[in-house]
Amino acid sequence: MAVARLTCGAILAVGFVPATVFAQTAFTWQQIKDKFEAANPALKAARLTIDESHASETTAYLRPNPTLTGTLDQINPLTTIPSPVSGNSVFRPLANALPYASVSYLHEREHKRELRLESAKKSTDIAVSTYSDQERGLLFNLRYAFVQALQAKAVWQNAKDNLDYWDRELAINRKRFDAGDLAQVDLDRLELQRVQFESDFETAIVDLRTAKIQLLTLLDDRTPIEQFDVAGPFDFVDLLKSMDEFRAIALEARPDLKAAIQSVDLAKTNHRLAVANGSTDPTFSVDFARNPPIPAYFGVSVSIPLRIFDRNQGEKARTELDIGRNERLEDAARAQVFSDVDSAYVTLASALNLLRPYRDKYLKLAQSTRDRTAFSYQNGGASLLDYLDAEKAYRDTRLAYLNLIGSYLTAAAQMNMAVGREAIQ
Repeated sequence: MAVARLTCGAILAVGFVPATVFAQTAFTWQQIKDKFEAANPALKAARLTIDESHASETTAYLRPNPTLTGTLDQINPLTTIPSPVSGNSVFRPLANALPYASVSYLHEREHKRELRLESAKKSTDIAVSTYSDQERGLLFNLRYAFVQALQAKAVWQNAKDNLDYWDRELAINRKRFDAGDLAQVDLDRLELQRVQFESDFETAIVDLRTAKIQLLTLLDDRTPIEQFDVAGPFDFVDLLKSMDEFRAIALEARPDLKAAIQSVDLAKTNHRLAVANGSTDPTFSVDFARNPPIPAYFGVSVSIPLRIFDRNQGEKARTELDIGRNERLEDAARAQVFSDVDSAYVTLASALNLLRPYRDKYLKLAQSTRDRTAFSYQNGGASLLDYLDAEKAYRDTRLAYLNLIGSYLTAAAQMNMAVGREAIQ
């Protein structure tokens, strides 16, 4: 009866969790990524900076507006003339007025307008690269949260399997106790050992729910945890490219390095624009007027500012210095790329070096030792302490292996961030 009650209790306790874990919609990494790119408010705000930069291109390429000037001179409010009909004096203040109209246009020399447009377009390119770099960082945070959720799920499943295994072992040893083949104190110690498995199981539930909450927060999703799940391979690939290959990928794909290179190009364009702005722009005018006895005439004129003291020397010097500054920033960005790739590579290689012996040797050895010790204990060939130690060693080895896989997947995400794209799936 006690066995039946304990078994029913275990079924109810374990049955509560699958209802919250398996009755859910499971999302793969690609689906999570798509949801993130569509819904994350930080990315939405960053995209608007690109649209703003595109709008600045229109402003940069605007032509100068022509200027229309109208004048009506020689207005005399005391002028009167005799009326041809009545002969009386008629008030005519505009009788001797001289109308004058002029249209002028500023002509920008040295391709100022084209250089402004080129500068605006290059600023847009930098905005695109900056957005990609921001997305790169946010995607790493998302990938890390996704890996944490996968790891928590694997640890939860491992804790559940360990609890189920120990319940089976307890059932066998209770039969031994009923048959008089096991002492009461040994059975009690086995019963007490179940507390550790229950603790692992409950901790795994909390960790899994916490990981899902963090992932939903990044997605800006209000889906209840009970209806949300993740799916994907929680394993490692025993294949690693050379460091030089990762460096080459990073030099080609890293958006922050691309933005640094584009900033140098923009600085050179801005310097050319500063030189062009130092040139003089003439203003061409056409005027029309009447000057009795001339009924109408027109004239043309050219106005040229005499820039004797100012040829934009300060802006020329500033933009030339800005070229050097951005070149140094490009060097710093390139060095940072190599540093990120090298650090991620060392971490990834270290994780693989630890995972290989666990997969090929330690996991099998721990399970084999546990099974042999359990068999020996049930047949009187091993002590209870040996049995408990073998079980603990298996549980610790298995948990360490799962944590190492999580470390490998995190290191792979770090490498993807370091190179600027998903070089490791």
